[in-house]
Amino acid sequence: MQNQIIDINVDVGEGIGSEALIMPYMSSCNIACGGHAGDYETMREVVKLAKRYQVKIGAHPSFPDKDNFGRQAMDMSCVALFSCIKNQIDNLLGVIDNEHALLHHIKPHGALYNLATVDEKIANVIIEVIKSMVLPVKLYVPYKSVIANLAAKNGIDMTYEAFADRNYNDDLTLVSRLKSNALIEDADAVFKHVFEMISIQKVTTINNNKKDIKAETFCIHGDNPKVIKLIKNLKEKLEFKGIEIR
Repeated sequence: MQNQIIDINVDVGEGIGSEALIMPYMSSCNIACGGHAGDYETMREVVKLAKRYQVKIGAHPSFPDKDNFGRQAMDMSCVALFSCIKNQIDNLLGVIDNEHALLHHIKPHGALYNLATVDEKIANVIIEVIKSMVLPVKLYVPYKSVIANLAAKNGIDMTYEAFADRNYNDDLTLVSRLKSNALIEDADAVFKHVFEMISIQKVTTINNNKKDIKAETFCIHGDNPKVIKLIKNLKEKLEFKGIEIR
């Protein structure tokens, strides 16, 4: 495991207010840009923190649904969804430009992310948004997902992502948040979960099956009540194993 490098990303700017405490432990962040959470002030605050700690900046667009935190699917036309996602990213880009920073990646949020994993229509909208952008950005996507396949076909630079604090089904989709075993909340269990994915490129599912998986970046949710303990423990134990976070 010596000299291996991975990225730890966290969803931020979602109104939790813990960014200053967790920023030193992450290497990239996904900033809510007005869909499920966030406004100009929260975006500006988090971009400033990311610059201070040299954390890579990502846009975290979602369905426009603050009432449900972007975690419920919405019935939108492709044109409306394209405009919605593009506007959110543009809002963040305006802040990034004002702060003389750079946009590194895009990672959809919540229901939008989960649907893009399996739904070609939704995935295509996201791909078209990225193709419309002037500056090249990476796309954070799940391994063997519909959106990953489309990104590859369209020559989009992507980074495979897995979730440090979420359990997986056998088809590599995330266990629904409606189920009691959706989240992993024990710090040692989070480390074991991530280290297995790094060291043998497999994930143990809720059915206790080991499935192939690849990931270069691992997400811990910023709204997880134990996020500070989880990310600090994960970073320390990975670095003890010779895995660099950057």
